[in-house]
Amino acid sequence: MPSSSRRRRRRGRRRKKKEEARDWADGLPLDAILAIFHKLGHADILMAADQVCATWRRAARDEPALWRCITVRGTEALSARINRGGLACAAVRRSAGQCEAFCGEYAGDDGFLVYLTEQASCLKSLRLISCLGVSNEGIEEATKEFPLLEELELSFCYNVTHEAYAAIGATCPKLKRFRLSKRSFYDSGCIRWKNNDDASGISKMHGLRSLQLFANNLTNEGLSTILDNCPYLESLDIRHCFNVDMGDDSLRAKCSRIKMLRPPDDSTDDYDFDVYTPRRLPISPGFVRYYSVYSDPEYSMYSDEWTSEEFDDDDDDYSGPSRYEEDLDKYDNALPRCMRTFLK
Repeated sequence: MPSSSRRRRRRGRRRKKKEEARDWADGLPLDAILAIFHKLGHADILMAADQVCATWRRAARDEPALWRCITVRGTEALSARINRGGLACAAVRRSAGQCEAFCGEYAGDDGFLVYLTEQASCLKSLRLISCLGVSNEGIEEATKEFPLLEELELSFCYNVTHEAYAAIGATCPKLKRFRLSKRSFYDSGCIRWKNNDDASGISKMHGLRSLQLFANNLTNEGLSTILDNCPYLESLDIRHCFNVDMGDDSLRAKCSRIKMLRPPDDSTDDYDFDVYTPRRLPISPGFVRYYSVYSDPEYSMYSDEWTSEEFDDDDDDYSGPSRYEEDLDKYDNALPRCMRTFLK
């Protein structure tokens, strides 16, 4: 009996502490709650702060200004455990049509883009990072619905190719900033690694003021095409684009009008993502070898050789057709009623 009595007292003390904490949270003015929310990521608000108490839940749900600029970032490992697409949809829905900027990492595909076009017609900034479910068709159709779009990023979205860049240039006349990062610069000594397809598509974005191409395989010819067709370009970042030779007099003359130029060998200390330092290896004809070393000398990544035919087959399998309706149904069912919905 004495032990049972002590357990009841302990439970009572814990209950009292929880009630005091809840009273403290409930008692905060709205401005203070929103100040706290602005210090958190939007995923943290949906999965944690939103669950503190009714007052905090109302503040997170009923203040569209909190969701005007949405960021849902994360890692590949985290995306395997959490439904980041559902989180992104929930965040966009709470903006009540006021969302002007969205940044998603491992948090979007073609279905999500359909949802975004329906909920955020005034979008000005769209940043998609490592969103492998986004295709050419998906991004082309989406950008048609964003007439105010000024900033676009498609870093590590490897199912989006140069055909889409050209289409985006035609449908987004207000586009001023474009960012396209690759994981690593590859140079096997083979002509296939000198490719100006991306540059050709980007050159259709005539209103660009700022362009970042990291670890791209464009050459002097491709960069010249961009400079000739983007007369308003003021900021150009081509770090790790080692096929570009800045020693060329003609190219230097064209770059002289650029106010902020980051050449291929410029420092990457302020780069947002992990940096892989390329190694150039001579190879025998008919083979492609990837070899890169992580910026940390303790880490290295090496992959086996593939024949060129095998490589082409992999490309065909990688870019599958989009299925808007199927993806959208998936996300409609994933929209949360509570935080458990976000867990896979």
